[in-house]
Amino acid sequence: AFVTYFFHELRHSSHIVEEMALFQCDHVPYTLVPVSGWQELETAFLEHKDQFKYFVFINCGANVDLLEILQPEEDTVFFVCDSHRPINVVNVYNDTQIKLLVKQDDDLDVPAYDDIFRDDEDEEEDSENESDGSEPSEKRRRFEEDVIERTMKRRQRREWEARRCSAMVMFDLAWMMSKDLNDMLWWAIVGLTDQWVQDKITQMKYVTDIGILQRHVSRHNHRNEDEENSLSIDCMRIAFEYDLRLALYQHWSLYESLCNTSYTSASLKLWSVQGQKRLQEFLADMGLPLKQVKQKFNSMDMSLKENLREMIEESASKFGMKDLRVQTFSIHFGFKNKFSASDIVYAAVSLMENVEKEGPEAANFIKALDSLSRGNLDKLHQGLNLAKKQLRAIHQTIASCICTNLVISQGPFLYCSLMEGTPDVKLFSKPVSLCLLSKYLLKSFVCSTKNKRCKLLPLIMAAPMDVEQGTVIMVGIPPETESSDKKNFFGRAFEKAADSTNSRTLHNHFDMSSE
Repeated sequence: AFVTYFFHELRHSSHIVEEMALFQCDHVPYTLVPVSGWQELETAFLEHKDQFKYFVFINCGANVDLLEILQPEEDTVFFVCDSHRPINVVNVYNDTQIKLLVKQDDDLDVPAYDDIFRDDEDEEEDSENESDGSEPSEKRRRFEEDVIERTMKRRQRREWEARRCSAMVMFDLAWMMSKDLNDMLWWAIVGLTDQWVQDKITQMKYVTDIGILQRHVSRHNHRNEDEENSLSIDCMRIAFEYDLRLALYQHWSLYESLCNTSYTSASLKLWSVQGQKRLQEFLADMGLPLKQVKQKFNSMDMSLKENLREMIEESASKFGMKDLRVQTFSIHFGFKNKFSASDIVYAAVSLMENVEKEGPEAANFIKALDSLSRGNLDKLHQGLNLAKKQLRAIHQTIASCICTNLVISQGPFLYCSLMEGTPDVKLFSKPVSLCLLSKYLLKSFVCSTKNKRCKLLPLIMAAPMDVEQGTVIMVGIPPETESSDKKNFFGRAFEKAADSTNSRTLHNHFDMSSE
């Protein structure tokens, strides 16, 4: 067995636990180091490169030239399982030191080697040009830029459509090794749901992968009636179901969930007086007393909960919310504890980006990792409570931004900046939280504006990152359109803007659309 040094992007703990389980199955010793950006990744590699030869990257490393950035020794080997796209072509063709973990059916449409890297004949041509007084290095640069531009245009759609959840790749690997456990399957489900919640994949991609996972769920969770009645209190069972697109509603009140779910809040325009009136009409149409919907979901009358999903769907359709039902999975721990996959996603993200206690980010990562274990339900419930606070803060901030006209049209894009002193602004100093706020704000703004042009514009969002240092975190969100396209080119746009304005910037996040 070899010693493996293990890297990970701070956001996605569900992908990590699968890899850890695979290592533990074969008794492979490893070291786990969570990193939140490129700076931490480079620092960690420098500190440990003399101790290890094998490195595993989870959700980081695919979209940059790793050899150029890290300058490893020739006997160093990188294993990369990363859903960020596009994959850097140098990583694709350097299969000696870089091993990309991707599905064989993920057609990345990578161009031929000779289309990118010229051979000795091209270098001789450069030498001839040099004797003519031209500058070969400049010509080479223009050639490479042209090739990259043409390559990107040719493969953009396939690249983004082929974005495959790292957790699913890990589960597929475990399955092929006949080491797939029900826990691993659940972690794969959580990883896929994380991509859907954060709008990283198309609805079609989500539904397709749900179908793949559903077959595994049936295989792992098939029980007859006698076994079902004799389940132990510490058992674990995964089930496929059609559920409501309402955040955390089974651990909250139905009223709070309706008010703080992006889809319902934007559709009803709950930041306005008219929107609040429509919410009351919506509840009245369902025949649900306000006293019932404002208490904890678990305390609602059983007679109301029996047909609640059907009632909500029927009334939602009348109010223009036709997509309130979603395919998903739930997990049962014993007889009492039931959680949907999105519950786990919101809880884990909130634990990882918790700003209530000062301390190293790695500590938050470990708490999020623990919340994925059935033996740490207290951590999971802590994450659920943090997630409720975050969702409330997001939708209160959205209401404030729209009512005070903070979303401004700036030429080809929309712009919104949160100022120091804004309530809960510290929550949005982290990339995932700010991205969620930005996506939800853009959805709400599109529903609120009558300007047809503004409905088609992307959004740039800024928030204070470190008040003492005077730094700001920015993210770019593509237009809110009915198209299934999820491409985001703000990473390159931010770099060009920084160069043209001589701004001091740090492109540190693995998702290049935030800085």
